[in-house]
Amino acid sequence: MRMQSPIVRRRSRQIMVGKVPVGGDAPIAVQSMTNTETCDVEATLAQIRKLEAVGADIVRVSVPTMEAAEAFRKIRAGTTVPLIADIHFDYLIALKVLEYGVDCLRINPGNIGRDDRVRAVVESARDHNVPIRIGVNAGSLGKELMRKYGEPNADAMVESAMHHIDILDSYDFQNFKVSLKASEVFMTVAAYRKLATQIDQPLHLGITEAGGLRSGTVKSSVGLGLLLMDGIGDTIRISLAADPVEEIKVGFDILKSLGLRHKGVNLIACPSCSRQNFDVIATVNALEARLEDITTPIDLSVVGCIVNGPGEAYVSDIGLTGATPYNMAYENGVTSHKIANEDLVDELEKMVRRKVAEKQALEQQALLNNEPQPIRLVGEAS
Repeated sequence: MRMQSPIVRRRSRQIMVGKVPVGGDAPIAVQSMTNTETCDVEATLAQIRKLEAVGADIVRVSVPTMEAAEAFRKIRAGTTVPLIADIHFDYLIALKVLEYGVDCLRINPGNIGRDDRVRAVVESARDHNVPIRIGVNAGSLGKELMRKYGEPNADAMVESAMHHIDILDSYDFQNFKVSLKASEVFMTVAAYRKLATQIDQPLHLGITEAGGLRSGTVKSSVGLGLLLMDGIGDTIRISLAADPVEEIKVGFDILKSLGLRHKGVNLIACPSCSRQNFDVIATVNALEARLEDITTPIDLSVVGCIVNGPGEAYVSDIGLTGATPYNMAYENGVTSHKIANEDLVDELEKMVRRKVAEKQALEQQALLNNEPQPIRLVGEAS
């Protein structure tokens, strides 16, 4: 019911990471990375399942050794989520995971070594129709670039990216995406803005080593928000020193705030004040916990008094305005019924789940009628 995003996205070439389209007119994909020991197959698969449960479109797994590559084969067999293998330097590991069904390689061709090794990886990726992600990080720029620029900066990052891109171009390989990550917001934003004008491949966004859950969320929101507002970005990862599940949640929240992805409950809530007629914070916390499993887009407003409550409820699927002696519930912007404080959480959960069921039924009916459906990613409802 809310206004659609006015952002005009940069039109990029579309690639496929497994079953997930990245770039073009596809929704911006949200991904994270496992932090388990890759050789511990069960622990890694358990974490992938948790990421999938909160809507991860793509998951990256570090594969630093041949032993990890053998573990990756079992991990690949244990999940249908598109997997990216994170590999540095060893081209033989890249060849092995390509054989085992990886959906994307994160490997910089300029770091592999001799031309014959680069050719082997590129040709195998081409044969398996697997894209490559070039990943430039301000903290690991080459010695020549550091001598030239003196310190990491946006120009050095773009030059590094173009070096790797030129290598892929020399093999006529265009099935790639690029990331330019720094822990400093302005450097990251400047680098992406510059590269976005020079290539048409998809861009993977992130502020690397952003920090802990709170500080990293703020830094990532600012940096990615600036780029996304420019229309730049086709897939994102929020790099947090926290549970990877939180990275997915924050990623979707950023996209929801800009109207770029609509997944799950969009919970509008007041910060609360002395006008509140119920405990807003406790109610919101309880609802967030109970409704975490919902992937269907739905707007829920929870406002503690009648100052802003009716206005927010008017543009929400389900709304609540605090009042005395009873609070007022809304559905589709229309007053529905009164709710006592002690019944708030239970009643709102019932209303939300009922509305979700209605939306899902309408979607199924549209499918039966062969009506056009929007492009969706893993875990996203229309």
